[in-house]
Amino acid sequence: MEFKNDVAALDALRDKFEDLKKEITKTIYGQDDVVTQVLISLFSRGHVLLIGVPGLAKTLLVTTIAKILGLKYNRIQFTPDLMPSDIIGTEILDKERQFKFIEGPIFSNIILADEINRTPPKTQSALLEAMQERSVTAAGQHFELDRPFFVLATQNPIEQEGTYPLPEAQLDRFMFSVWLDYPKLEDELTIVKNTTSTLEIDLKPVISKKEIMYFQELIRKIPVNDNVLKYAVNLAAKTRPGKENAAEISNQYLKWGAGPRASQYLVLGAKTHAALHGKYSPDIEDVQAIAPSILRHRIIKNYKAEAENKTIEEIIDKLL
Repeated sequence: MEFKNDVAALDALRDKFEDLKKEITKTIYGQDDVVTQVLISLFSRGHVLLIGVPGLAKTLLVTTIAKILGLKYNRIQFTPDLMPSDIIGTEILDKERQFKFIEGPIFSNIILADEINRTPPKTQSALLEAMQERSVTAAGQHFELDRPFFVLATQNPIEQEGTYPLPEAQLDRFMFSVWLDYPKLEDELTIVKNTTSTLEIDLKPVISKKEIMYFQELIRKIPVNDNVLKYAVNLAAKTRPGKENAAEISNQYLKWGAGPRASQYLVLGAKTHAALHGKYSPDIEDVQAIAPSILRHRIIKNYKAEAENKTIEEIIDKLL
């Protein structure tokens, strides 16, 4: 891709972002914030965990995004009997009596991990290496995954029956944890009207694999002022109870805080948020805009917070 300079490239990225949103909203109504966060994660090379009760179009959102990105896409339905080899792949004995590795659905650009918390932690952990290293190890061999590699996982609320909480190491691999709420009444009217008629929506790919990888690299080149960098790192440090930089509310209500990966994602997410909103360098407002979705699955409340009915959102608001 050829651009006069990085400023022109960032302008092109913003135009692409608007095109992507326009195409996604043909099938997804009233979830603008969710769509924006998913696209921020894509361009930041992150992964997204979508949480909400059944029927809120979590799966439809992912399949819509896969269609308009024009990338290789696989859906893995997580069930209690799913094994790690069902995700990564397995060795079989071929006609020549030689062992041959058969690739699993993880070998794709976009992975929909549907209802990820319906399977035990042993199977969930099959995604750990792929999400961090963009590679997998199977049958003693190391395999690089095709780039870009983007995991979108859906999860039903933990309180629902037949669900397993995700291990902290797995949760930390997700850049964003995004809560989907019920649609507004007017949006629900549009959804029902369009999905109970003969209306057919034609989705077109609006960005290529090459463009996605170019823009992902471009985000990394965006400069960040020291005050923004310090704010992001301090924000993550404030969540760590018992440490010297901990905020009073963290010492009072948190059992566990966010690690360095949160700081990295706060800076990367702020860069992408700024770029997608017409700015050439992020400021503190960009960090604050994406902070709740980055921190909410990385901090754990203590018994006092539970007893006083303090929510994670309230604690994050105080920290900000």
